[in-house]
Amino acid sequence: MLAILILIGAIAVIVIAAMLVLRFNPVFGGRPCEDTQARMHRSSHYERGKFVNMIPTSMQMSTRDSLLVLREFVFGKPGSKPEKTVAIKSINPRSLQQQGDPGAKVTWFGHSALLLELDGKRLLLDPMFGRAPSPFPWIGGKRFSDKLPIDIESLPAIDAVIFSHDHYDHLDYGSVKRLKDKVGRFFVPLGVAAHLERWGVAADRIEEFNWWEEIVWEGIVLASTPARHFSGRGLTDRNSTLWCSWVILGREARIFFSGDSGYGPHFQQIGDKYGPFDLTLMECGQYDERWQAIHMLPEETVQAHLDVKGKVMIPIHWGAFKLALHDWRDPVERAVKSARERSTKIATPRIGEPVIIGAEPYPSIAWWRE
Repeated sequence: MLAILILIGAIAVIVIAAMLVLRFNPVFGGRPCEDTQARMHRSSHYERGKFVNMIPTSMQMSTRDSLLVLREFVFGKPGSKPEKTVAIKSINPRSLQQQGDPGAKVTWFGHSALLLELDGKRLLLDPMFGRAPSPFPWIGGKRFSDKLPIDIESLPAIDAVIFSHDHYDHLDYGSVKRLKDKVGRFFVPLGVAAHLERWGVAADRIEEFNWWEEIVWEGIVLASTPARHFSGRGLTDRNSTLWCSWVILGREARIFFSGDSGYGPHFQQIGDKYGPFDLTLMECGQYDERWQAIHMLPEETVQAHLDVKGKVMIPIHWGAFKLALHDWRDPVERAVKSARERSTKIATPRIGEPVIIGAEPYPSIAWWRE
């Protein structure tokens, strides 16, 4: 009897400790204010306290599939991570555009993190610069490269940061804490502002968007557009904040940033409303047929690029972390093959290699095979 009481007590302590960590550790973010909650309830894609996708999107797997996935993650699969550290190109801060410089340029930091220089402004997209996509950086698969193209502290002032959703591989607590004092504005989907505010970003520097809402900021049109995905940072907050893609329309270039998404009719709708685009930054990686509804297969990525009426595509959401079971090179190789079959242009820059939008030829070396 005593042993049973001790076991029950131990379980209770563990449960209480876990609840306290989730409640008080800032990495898990904050809760939306009353004004934001009111906006959520008015949204046409908010039902019973949760955001929903435009079309039915199941993320359920059978018990058998769940066990198979767990086993494959635990024991690993050949090629799922690089055999050696991924080489990157370092960025010299002096090479970055100055205020008022013409032209448009994008630099990939690996995964979905990018620096977009457009119409004399600097925008960071999903700047996850941390070691691992996890609430606790010492847990989880570390970055494939041993450093970033440029340290956060060496970055010049950033005019705006744009986030697509609140998952750890896109919205990173440590990165925001180090970036926040050099950023002018933050543009986020509904509900995500609460995380930033808890991490020390003033509310008047954050703008929240529902799908199809847009703003003209410094002469650049920013529109939050649909994606087919989900959100959440804890055990009980799934789909409590919105996820989205972004349309970025400047004088020098028209950009589409997909965020995370499964394939769906929203791409065609975005293309009809805002296309064509000079460049698309399209999710391509961390996929599996078992969760295809929320992460596109590479061939679907190319089709989505065509749906939004893109001219040139850069595949993102790969090359930095292992979050799925495919060979780490498969996303880009399948996307390149499909793009060639569809006669559409694709650029494959190294991590840290700048791409001048509209200036051909675009980077096309298969650096991941070197």
